[in-house]
Amino acid sequence: MSKHVVIIGGGVAGMEAAGQLSKFGYKVSLVEKEKTTGGHLNEWFKLFPDRRDSNEIKAYLENFISDKGINIITGTSVEKLAGYKNGLSIFTDGGQILDADAVVMATGFDLFKSSRKEEYGYGIYDNVITSADLEGMFRKGKISMLNGESPKTVGLVHCVGSRDEKVGNLYCSKLCCVTAVKQAIEIREYLPESKVFCFYMDMRMGGAYYEELYREAQEEWGVNFIRGKVSEVSESINDKLIIKAEDTLTGRPLKMELDMLVLMAGMEMSKGGKTIADASGLNTGDNRFFSPVDNHFGSNRSNLRGVFYAGTCTMPMNITETISHARAVVSDVVDFLNNHK
Repeated sequence: MSKHVVIIGGGVAGMEAAGQLSKFGYKVSLVEKEKTTGGHLNEWFKLFPDRRDSNEIKAYLENFISDKGINIITGTSVEKLAGYKNGLSIFTDGGQILDADAVVMATGFDLFKSSRKEEYGYGIYDNVITSADLEGMFRKGKISMLNGESPKTVGLVHCVGSRDEKVGNLYCSKLCCVTAVKQAIEIREYLPESKVFCFYMDMRMGGAYYEELYREAQEEWGVNFIRGKVSEVSESINDKLIIKAEDTLTGRPLKMELDMLVLMAGMEMSKGGKTIADASGLNTGDNRFFSPVDNHFGSNRSNLRGVFYAGTCTMPMNITETISHARAVVSDVVDFLNNHK
């Protein structure tokens, strides 16, 4: 009988790992808490740096796992893992128990809840939205305020929930800067007459063609970048958003009226991943993501025998890195099942 691998999480990493492991002839089960696979790809419209349609990546992944005999279980959350002499048991919220020879954790990330940063007014003022909310508008083909009108001035705030000691997240989420640049360009594409301002701490454009995208935003689209942290958001009597910040390059305080404010929400360990970690004894790091046995040569391996990691359950990654990490976990799983099981 072929050995059984259970993959927990049906996003980019989980789907890629499932398809690759199936090619090796293993029996594969993919468990996803949502009703459909795809993870955060279902929420995103265009991807950086080339603004490729996210549906193209999702179609690749769906085709990759179709017709391969993969047992796809949706609408099901995993609550706990337990090891025994010859394998592992996976306990779900519906009372189902799956037995496996190996498990791949691909539980991904959750976006930081922007309402935790009360000073930005998310959930308080109508036209303060998140980067995910804006992607939804892009999908619908219209950027509009609550009253249905198009905004003339839009601000984007970087590092919401990242590099922030007050919320306990000291790490950089790595992708907020490039997301803001991409979205700023898209706003200008949709609304050519609009003015767009990015408020940043540091521009961290550490990916292929990210810096080029940043230059394009300034030189071709006229996006304004202000090095300064927004300290307070309020609302005027005429429903304008009033933001207070400091331009740290000039040393001057700023007070500006905007029609819309977009918060670049950072990445956190997923709630589902944390539940499994706490119940199963999987190690997590200071950033609360899963902690691999070694960051250099063991990034796919956990502290539990037969349990492996793929993708953003270990740290913030872009889609390219996530797919590569998912392919790498296959090598560790195959080695374990063939030589150490």
